[in-house]
Amino acid sequence: MTPVLNKALPEFEAIATGGVKFTPQSHIGRAVVLYFYPKDNTPGCTTEALQFRDHHKEFTKAGAVVFGVSRDNLVSHEKFKAHLGLPFELVADTEEKLCHMFGVVKNKIMYGKKVKGIERSTFLIDADGLLRAEWRGIKVAGHVEEVLKAVKALKKAA
Repeated sequence: MTPVLNKALPEFEAIATGGVKFTPQSHIGRAVVLYFYPKDNTPGCTTEALQFRDHHKEFTKAGAVVFGVSRDNLVSHEKFKAHLGLPFELVADTEEKLCHMFGVVKNKIMYGKKVKGIERSTFLIDADGLLRAEWRGIKVAGHVEEVLKAVKALKKAA
């Protein structure tokens, strides 16, 4: 079941780095930024992760927790996280359950071949577990600042 704006997320459980179990209920009381990216250690994904890292204190101050999601496994995620000094956890969606649930798996053309890839997308869940905003097919430049603005607006509205 695909999440719908202003509705509670469907039930799911995902495993993240640091042995963290992520469910829609696990962070009730805090906003959650769930950002989907194609692959660890690639240029765009590294830039995006660094921008979330560099703004992490502001997200925390605004009452939000950040999670990155890709199809990479936990070993890859742990290395990526350590290499970049990421202060947030990365969800290993190796079976693409979350990717399909959120509708971010897209057909792409890479080197002239059709491949299934992850469309860079971000979802904002409020402190009550309701999906409040989504950004799909985004460009990295300026995106993290836009998400942070939305998180701060949520906090003011609460």
